[in-house]
Amino acid sequence: MQTQKTTSSEQARSALRERLISQRNALNAAQQQDAASALTRQALALPELQQARRIGLYHSVGGELNTAPLIDTLLEQGKQLALPVLHPFNPGHLLMLDYSKTTPMRPNRFAIPEPVLSCQAVVPLAQIDCLLIPLVGFDPHGNRLGMGGGFYDRTLAPWLNGKLPGLTVFGLAHDCQQVEQLPVASWDVPINGVITPGRIWRF
Repeated sequence: MQTQKTTSSEQARSALRERLISQRNALNAAQQQDAASALTRQALALPELQQARRIGLYHSVGGELNTAPLIDTLLEQGKQLALPVLHPFNPGHLLMLDYSKTTPMRPNRFAIPEPVLSCQAVVPLAQIDCLLIPLVGFDPHGNRLGMGGGFYDRTLAPWLNGKLPGLTVFGLAHDCQQVEQLPVASWDVPINGVITPGRIWRF
C-alpha cells in the first residue's frame, strides 16, 4: 500500500511538472523579456538581497526566468556572486563557486552553464547570505517543485537542519508557476519565499 501511495504521489508530481514546464515554455520572447525586467525590479527591492554581501544565483536555461539582467545588475552594484556547479565527487550535490564577468564558463551534462571548477573559487554555503534557486512550481505554503533531480534538496539539507542560520533561500519563478497545493515528498526542502515578476511571496 505504501509503495502504491508513493508511486501515485510521484506520478502526480511528474504530471504537474510537465504541465508547469509547458506553461512556462509557452511564453514568447517579449513576455520572457518583460518578466526578466520585472523580476529584477522585484528582487532588487528585497531587503535580504540589499543587505547581502554574497548572493548565490544561477544561469537560467530553457523557459526559466532569465536571470542575466539580475546577475548583471548585482555585479554592477558590487555584490559578490556565487554560481552552482555539479559536485565532482559527491553525486547529486552542488558546489557554489565565485562568479564575475570574467569567470570562464562551460555547459555541464544538463547543458546548464556553470563556472569551470576551481578549488580556490569554492564558496561554502555558510558564506552565502542569500541564495536564489530555480523551481518549476511552488505553492503558498513554501513548498517547491524542482526538476526532479534533487540537487538543491540534498545541498540544502544542512540548512534545513538549522546548521546555516545566516542563509535565506528564495526561489525565482514566473507567476504562472504558482499552484494552490503541491504534492510534497519527504526530501523536499521548503524555502523562505519566492520572487516572481508580479510579487514577492514570503512563507
